[in-house]
Amino acid sequence: MQEASFSGVIRVVLIILLIYFGFKLIVRWFGPMILRYFLQKMGKKFGEQFQQFDHTRNTQKEGEVSIEKEPENSRKSKKDVGEYIDYEEID
Repeated sequence: MQEASFSGVIRVVLIILLIYFGFKLIVRWFGPMILRYFLQKMGKKFGEQFQQFDHTRNTQKEGEVSIEKEPENSRKSKKDVGEYIDYEEID
């Protein structure tokens, strides 16, 4: 059975702390840049969706009315599920 030496334990603890603080420092430096990139990307996507919505809204002239009907479902269920039976609970 092997025993851990004191210097080995200290070395492992220092390596873990170094990795932890290094990761924390990297996130602090590069985190805002990564966040800014994703926010710009989402802003562009939102802007494109808004332009598509605005474009479809502006195709009609003012005062013009259009009625959009839902497509008729030809696959309506015609299954007979049975008859309803009224019942009373007996205490």
